[in-house]
Amino acid sequence: MKSLKLLFAVMATVAALTAGAQEPLREFRGAWMHIIGQEHYAKRTTAQNQAYLREQLDRLKASGVNAVIFQVRPQADAAYPSRLEPWSRWLSGTAGVAPKPVWDPLQFMITEAHKRGMELHAWINPYRVTSSKSDKPARSSVYYKHPEWFIRYADGKIYFDPGLPESRDFIDKVVRDLLARYDLDAIHMDDYFYPYPVSGKEFPDDKSYEQYGDGMNRDDWRRHNVDLLIEQLHNTIAEVKPWVRLGISPFGIWRNKKNDPRGSDTDGLQCYDALYADCPLWTRRGWVDYMVPQLYWQLEHKRAPTLELMRWWNTQANGRHMYYGLDVNNMMDNRDIAAGGGDTTRNNQLYHKLEIMARLDSVHGLVWWPGYSVTKNYKGVADSLRTTTQSLPALPAPYTWLDNKAPSPVSHLRLATAKNGGKELTWEAAATSDPMQQAVRFVVYAWPTADKSQQSPATVWLITGETRVAVPADMRQHRFAVQAVDRCNNVSAPITLK
Repeated sequence: MKSLKLLFAVMATVAALTAGAQEPLREFRGAWMHIIGQEHYAKRTTAQNQAYLREQLDRLKASGVNAVIFQVRPQADAAYPSRLEPWSRWLSGTAGVAPKPVWDPLQFMITEAHKRGMELHAWINPYRVTSSKSDKPARSSVYYKHPEWFIRYADGKIYFDPGLPESRDFIDKVVRDLLARYDLDAIHMDDYFYPYPVSGKEFPDDKSYEQYGDGMNRDDWRRHNVDLLIEQLHNTIAEVKPWVRLGISPFGIWRNKKNDPRGSDTDGLQCYDALYADCPLWTRRGWVDYMVPQLYWQLEHKRAPTLELMRWWNTQANGRHMYYGLDVNNMMDNRDIAAGGGDTTRNNQLYHKLEIMARLDSVHGLVWWPGYSVTKNYKGVADSLRTTTQSLPALPAPYTWLDNKAPSPVSHLRLATAKNGGKELTWEAAATSDPMQQAVRFVVYAWPTADKSQQSPATVWLITGETRVAVPADMRQHRFAVQAVDRCNNVSAPITLK
């Protein structure tokens, strides 16, 4: 949360930021964009959907967001052409039917996000196959080819059986396919591991437990099954594209302190016991690159106070990145609390939550849920982000355990005349045979010629995925500098336009 620490330390005044720094602000600012339940995609034409998604990305970027977590596999289906799974019904209205005319939403989002200097994380749900009792898989679904891999739970939904190696191997195959075909920044999974429990109803996995339980306590065995999947995906990513990250967004409570002294001072559903997700283990083992606990409650919630959970999760990073998932609507709907209780003059909890996060040394950023609430400017949230806490462009912190080598600087930086007669800043990225060192984004600095400022967080003009940018008429007397950014967010030395 380097940018928040800087901003709050200087009362959000750009003038007080340190001049001469060689790094932009460092903060992951993500937004979840789900397709499940979003029926408007199926009601639009391909051209309308593409225009809509461009607009969403533009609005997110204007609000300071630098990473989009886009849902591409909500229920053993695909928001992209796949030989393994059917087209998602959330795109066309019918499971297994492609949108018309056919397009590739995932590739479209990668291209458009990268063009804007934003990361694109492919969000998959590992086990869920249907999302309601009446929902049915497409006829081409693997569900009909291997019905023995699946379980129908008391909630009426169909799930892969996490206890079967075949289930893990198929999910791994889907991820391998995504990695092979797409230029992704990360694979992302949310909180749906074993299903949320139905009161009094056991998950019916007797058959797989009998075959693979090996005398383990059943709860421990279930957690072990999820651990095996996370480890397998980690190993696959390291093998195929080691610069791609694996991120997990678990339910916000791991364990309650009353049940485990290592847990948080809360009293709610525990993802360790209910969903069989032992998330801190995954950061300790280095299987995940970032964690995004879903801290969707108000600060003073009686059973799950976000104030307590922010402090607890700060201790669970274990050398990996920790981002906090914040519910936009909940945050903007609830009045702030004073340190000793009671209301303050703030009508929402946005600034208070960000102020708390800025003081936590292991927190590297946040993710907004849902991204659509940001783009709709729910209760002015986008205005607040754009003008205050996310007003300066930022890069996510580097993933140094994957790669800590800086890319080569850009070359041939110049201010040229564009085809339309205007001016544009252009440069060239250094050629390399090492994918880790490939420049995928660029930080562009700009400051008035008469100003003695140099490259600093305050003089970052924009972050882009392109090697040319139009220069407005009122900036043609500015000085410019450009840094290359590699796949793991290391930055090169800056090159300044003389």
